[in-house]
Amino acid sequence: MNELAITVIGRDRPGIVADVAEVLARLGANLTDSTMTRLRGHFAMTLICTGPAAAEVEAALASLAAEGQLLATVRAVTPDGDVPPVGEPYVMAVHGSDRMGIVAAMTRVLVDAGGNVTDLSTRLTGALYVVLAEVELPAGVADAVLDRLHRTAAELGVEVTLRPADPDLL
Repeated sequence: MNELAITVIGRDRPGIVADVAEVLARLGANLTDSTMTRLRGHFAMTLICTGPAAAEVEAALASLAAEGQLLATVRAVTPDGDVPPVGEPYVMAVHGSDRMGIVAAMTRVLVDAGGNVTDLSTRLTGALYVVLAEVELPAGVADAVLDRLHRTAAELGVEVTLRPADPDLL
């Protein structure tokens, strides 16, 4: 079996998830991890599956992209196996007036402390910009990271929280 990374993007419409899942099921591909969202009217899905060769999956998904409304890419990837977490799970939330550089500055604080962003979502609603990030931080650094996040947030004119993640909810 091959492990494949697949992306599908394009103008949103009802049925895209079902269409992609049906194509993959017909090929005998097993969806193992996936995420999907709408971004300002555009559909975006990334998934990992095991199944036939990448070329076969790409050819089968071509019918969905034939009208130029969707772009599907398929790439063979090397399975990582079980990857142990690099630290303790936290959730960072940022909100405030929209401005360039919020994600760059706040995630740089996390990375400089040895952290890893494992999931990130942003949303602009009117003038309010919201960032939600699941992160792993090395043991014992959360207080220092929170202090630096607060300083960086003040420079940007936004608010930030960092709280331990409930592992049952992730």
